[in-house]
Amino acid sequence: MATKQPVRKLLAVLRGEKLAVPPMWLMRQAGRYLPEYRELRAQKGGFLELAYDSDAACEITLQPIRRFGFDGAILFSDILVVPHAMGQDLWFETGEGPRLAPKLAEYDWQKLVPAPERLNPVYETVRKVRAALPAETTFLGFAGSPWTVATYMVAGQGSKDHAETRSLAYADPVKFGELIDAITATTIDYLSKQIEAGVDAVQLFDSWAGSLSPAQFERWVIAPNAAIVSALRARHPDTPIIGFPKGAGGKLPAYAREVCPDALGLDETVDPLWAHASLPENLPVQGNLDPLALMAGGEALESAVAHILKAFESRPHIFNLGPGILQHTPIAHVEKLLNLVRGG
Repeated sequence: MATKQPVRKLLAVLRGEKLAVPPMWLMRQAGRYLPEYRELRAQKGGFLELAYDSDAACEITLQPIRRFGFDGAILFSDILVVPHAMGQDLWFETGEGPRLAPKLAEYDWQKLVPAPERLNPVYETVRKVRAALPAETTFLGFAGSPWTVATYMVAGQGSKDHAETRSLAYADPVKFGELIDAITATTIDYLSKQIEAGVDAVQLFDSWAGSLSPAQFERWVIAPNAAIVSALRARHPDTPIIGFPKGAGGKLPAYAREVCPDALGLDETVDPLWAHASLPENLPVQGNLDPLALMAGGEALESAVAHILKAFESRPHIFNLGPGILQHTPIAHVEKLLNLVRGG
């Protein structure tokens, strides 16, 4: 008699199935709130060294699965490996975040010398995780969406208002559009190779989508994300794609209709009841607990979880945070969250 294969619940929901208990994973679940991560980082060095060490990155990806048994594992990497592969230098300043050079506000991106081999350790990480992951756990790959990646490439680092990038997009939309197209093409190949290496689904992080006007959102968020989804669907028709345009707010229905992701991630500012009423019927949604509610714990956590579960009880739902888990979140609060969602 054939052995029954374990069900990947998260993957089932991404394909449109409604489950009585939603599957769960947390953005940034593999990271610095975990003591085992901090210990490994102290041994290995900086963030980028970890991301490009396939043995270390595999271990970090698996750590929250061993500890919490989440339904999904998210690849440990960074969205800025794409501009690194496109030829920019990339490093992380302690306590200050990523740096990219040359900054494209002052340099012609077409003069960059592509270095796609820089992504090879990421694909090796995927293969190692795939071999070690429990059969019931869905494996998620990811990339940054073109607009968000461009904000770092143009400014050379993160910024609060993305003024340099928005100014370039207004002043020279042709030049900026060519950069967006190049990021889009690189991202399509990058995600396709993640899928070939073993991920079950992929997520597009558009972390700074909320900084754009409606017309700019249409041009620099919706259009390139739709191109990525269309190309990946042609190459890998069975691989679900999650879109996460953080800060999109009232523009989420347009994103859902025009980008056509298999599931839509919602940040913590979105009212779950509004989202359920406004988004396409039966579109799987992911989210959207405030990470600060998780860090606070107690009644704040319990009431927020109950509200989200009630709002999405009649549509396919993956429980997650709005953005990612915060560094000082107590482990006990994550354990409590698991019990609240799973009814333990």
